[in-house]
Amino acid sequence: MSVPFITQVKRTHNCGQLTAADVGKQVVLFGWVQNRRDHGGAVFIDLRDREGLTQVVFEPDIDAEAHGQAGALRLEFCIGIQGTVASRGANINPKMKTGEIEVRATALTIFNRSEPVPFPIEDAVDTTEEKRLAFRYLDLRRRPLQAMLTQRSRVNTLTRQYLVDTGFLELETPFLGRYTPGGARNFLVPSRTNPGKFYALAESPQLYKQLFMVGGFDRYFQIVKCFRDEGVRVDRQPEFTQVDLEMSFVAQEDVFGVVEGLLQKVWKEVLGVEVKTPFRRLPFDESMRRFGNDKPDMRFGLEHVELTQLVKARGPDGGVPMLWEAVEQGGMVKAMVLPAAQALSRAESDKLEEFAKGSGARGLARAKLGESGEWTQSPLSKTISAELRVAINQACGAKPGDLLLFQFGREALVQTVMANLRVHLAKKLGLIPEVGSGGRWEFLWVVDPPLFEWDEESRRWVAAHHAFTRPHDEDLPFLKTEPGRVKCHRYDVVLNGFEIGGGSIRLHDPKVQSEVFSALGIPEAEAREKFGFLLDALKFGAPPHGGIALGMDRLVMLATGADSLRDVIPFPKTKTGADLMTGAPGDVDPSQLEELHVRIVHPPKG
Repeated sequence: MSVPFITQVKRTHNCGQLTAADVGKQVVLFGWVQNRRDHGGAVFIDLRDREGLTQVVFEPDIDAEAHGQAGALRLEFCIGIQGTVASRGANINPKMKTGEIEVRATALTIFNRSEPVPFPIEDAVDTTEEKRLAFRYLDLRRRPLQAMLTQRSRVNTLTRQYLVDTGFLELETPFLGRYTPGGARNFLVPSRTNPGKFYALAESPQLYKQLFMVGGFDRYFQIVKCFRDEGVRVDRQPEFTQVDLEMSFVAQEDVFGVVEGLLQKVWKEVLGVEVKTPFRRLPFDESMRRFGNDKPDMRFGLEHVELTQLVKARGPDGGVPMLWEAVEQGGMVKAMVLPAAQALSRAESDKLEEFAKGSGARGLARAKLGESGEWTQSPLSKTISAELRVAINQACGAKPGDLLLFQFGREALVQTVMANLRVHLAKKLGLIPEVGSGGRWEFLWVVDPPLFEWDEESRRWVAAHHAFTRPHDEDLPFLKTEPGRVKCHRYDVVLNGFEIGGGSIRLHDPKVQSEVFSALGIPEAEAREKFGFLLDALKFGAPPHGGIALGMDRLVMLATGADSLRDVIPFPKTKTGADLMTGAPGDVDPSQLEELHVRIVHPPKG
């Protein structure tokens, strides 16, 4: 008997819904064939949709026509069935939510047949990521990915609900804007109707959301797609989603309160985890000194000890020319203690040096402490003065059997190497708590960073974040004399070693804005050329304002325990920025380039 599925016979339940309480009900299910078993007359299948699995049985004495059709079923056929819910008796499957029941089919329709799939649609698949990305629409049928994207949807909904309830308006900003320097590299889009001109895909709604504040909207938010033409990493994609918000008449702590409340709600509703607020506040300088970066993972120790001033105080009499030369040349000296309880073999210690070289270091100086505090297994021990050795041991809190690891030289390199080494050792030694154990979710704010940083290549001061961040009032006198001393109201929210959001209190005073441009060496004419529309807006009663952008992809990656952003983005790019499924980026017809007044310049061969 032909049953008019979809047009008249509608789905009654999903495939993860039926229980023993539904025995005897007539039901209609739609989905895909997960597996098929022929038990000599009866055909069994597990029918799958995004909510789960239901066992369906086709028997000739229940419905001969449906049973006959079931003989043709194969994996991933898309079908609809009608039938009666029955108890499975003693054959309960405790691994399935619907394991108490089965559906005895009285009608079957095959909506679409499937060719053999390139990899099994299973929770764990032994196939390359490249193949899964090439057939992403099949990969998305697997339960782990569906679970992650379902969680992502919940986070979106909770975020929107929380911000609306907190008085925010959801407003939209353009994707196509004017290129403005600073921040990440933009994707450029040629304008067909304006020959030789280009749009830039927005890397952030930064300037537009500030204009909303000038426009009097007070509290804005947007869950928005952004674009950065940068290298792809485990926590970075060329297109990504952020929770963007801005608030008027606020100080830094007001922004923190809103964000902490949002993250507290998401973690409670999605993970059932109580997040304590307020989050810890960690000054930028302290973070760099103790951990070597501004996004420290606080779930374990292995903190750094800065020895620069100690070495400087002993001078060349310390007996280690390399340390003294590093300090004399304006560099720094850092150490980290590996306790005796986490002792490494000599071979393992040698491998640490290779890891350090992989981070850009020339090597990794080491010293193991003997019973009397003497240094062993180290070339440094041959020349170091007893006074400097004792001072370093005391500064590091090192004890007999501990291993001291040193890095010295240019500050930026030392910080990078030591920060990477800290995390590498923690992973190697199993010091990072697993899911569900204490200290799993360590939120903190890193605050009060410098407004400027010195760029060695251009030999000038540049904005560490962007030129519209408000300096600390007490540091304003240094804008003209010592820009490197100026701290600002910028902040990052960090979770387990990942920066999950960053923002600032903005500059709303045109006079101070002009002084910041001057410190950056940007003439007034250039500032007007690049940022004129914003500078004009600030002159018309701009309110004090500030905001933040949270990385939605990173939030979901951490909350779900995913290995990379690619697992929580429906259609991600590879490490080279390619979409293996569609073939993007691809070639275009020469006539299209001609319309856009664009010519391809191929790199020279060889």
